[in-house]
Order: sequence, then C-alpha cells, then structure tokens
Amino acid sequence: MIRAFLDANVLFTAAHNPSGKAALVIALGAEGYWEVVTSTLPVEEARHNIALKYPHTLDTFENLTASLRIIRSGTGRRCPIPLSSKNRPILEAAIKARTTHLLTGDVKHFGHYMNRPHETGGVAVMTVAEFLAQVVRRP
Repeated sequence: MIRAFLDANVLFTAAHNPSGKAALVIALGAEGYWEVVTSTLPVEEARHNIALKYPHTLDTFENLTASLRIIRSGTGRRCPIPLSSKNRPILEAAIKARTTHLLTGDVKHFGHYMNRPHETGGVAVMTVAEFLAQVVRRP
C-alpha cells in the first residue's frame, strides 16, 4: 500500500489551491488510492502560514486535514541524514509512520536526498508532481 507523508508546504498549497495537485493527492487518498499521513509539526506550520497569508482558506485547511492520519512529531534525533533541525523531525515522522513517500516542495533542504530512499530510511522523498507521475498510470 502506498502511504504518502505530506510536508507543511504541501498542506499549505492544498488549502489555498483546492484545484491543484497537492489537493488532488489528499482527495485521492480520501478515496482510498493511498493513505495520506502527516504529523503535528507540519499541520501547525501550515495552519500558521495559512492564517497569515490566506485566512479565508482556514476552513478548507481544516477540512483537508480532517481526512489525514496525523501522528505526533518526533524530535529529529533519529533522522538518518544531516538535515536542518526544522526538517529532521519531518523525515523522522515519515519513517516512523512507515510511509513509502515524503511529499515536499522544499527542494532547497531535501533536494540532494530526493528519490534516494536508500539514504532516507526507505522513504522516497519527492515533489507532488513527481509522486503523481510515478503512481498515477494513464491508459
């Protein structure tokens, strides 16, 4: 079973662009195509940023996150790669939840480790577009 972990920037994007790819990942997860997981840290970061930049989409954000499995964020001490202290708990939570993919738009910090699950605890780190291209098969 595909299990995708969503970073804060994916949650943020899904809330303020409900017709975009990030929202599609959540919608298809709710329909059972895959499981969608996140942790408390990305939810709080995304909620904070939505409230600052797009407060009119807070209801959309809350509806989207209601369909997700949200786990408790870790400390980041068990992260297998040298990420910033802000990003270590994200990968650690994705590994803890036994996800197959970590979806993020943060190519600045995760870019070197994208699509290298052998280095990232078995989790394939990728963008939403890469994920959809990989898992959605066209006839």
